[in-house]
Amino acid sequence: MEWIDVFVLSMLPVSELRGAIPYAIVKGFSPGEAYAVSVVGNFIPVPLILFLLERLDRFFRKLPVLGRIYVFALGLADKRREKVEKYGYLGLTLFVAIPLPVTGAWTGSLIAFLLGMNRIKATLFILAGILVAGVIVLSASTGVWAVYTGLLR
Repeated sequence: MEWIDVFVLSMLPVSELRGAIPYAIVKGFSPGEAYAVSVVGNFIPVPLILFLLERLDRFFRKLPVLGRIYVFALGLADKRREKVEKYGYLGLTLFVAIPLPVTGAWTGSLIAFLLGMNRIKATLFILAGILVAGVIVLSASTGVWAVYTGLLR
């Protein structure tokens, strides 16, 4: 049942795999399991965002509360778009791969939408960024967890 928690946590825009992998390691997942479940969960929203957002954009903007949240999220993405715009699809991969706040797959998908990037290519380049981010977060998480559990002995 805990794999579902990791899976859902990795799908959320705030935590993504940056929160899911450390959580999975603490819960006793093997590094491979933590990586696989988190990467798959983090990737699932990407094609949905890229392929549905164009159709839902006007609808979201009309909703009172959700509309404000949506416009706020677009604003955050728009502030970061120049980094991606400068380097194109490779910039999109690098943007998603850097495990910092507001640089994950959700924001990368919003930026790709704002820039009018090809959805299929953007999906693949975002996936590449997710894979790299997963390796970085997994390496940091297993290292920190090893030090922490070593101190408890």
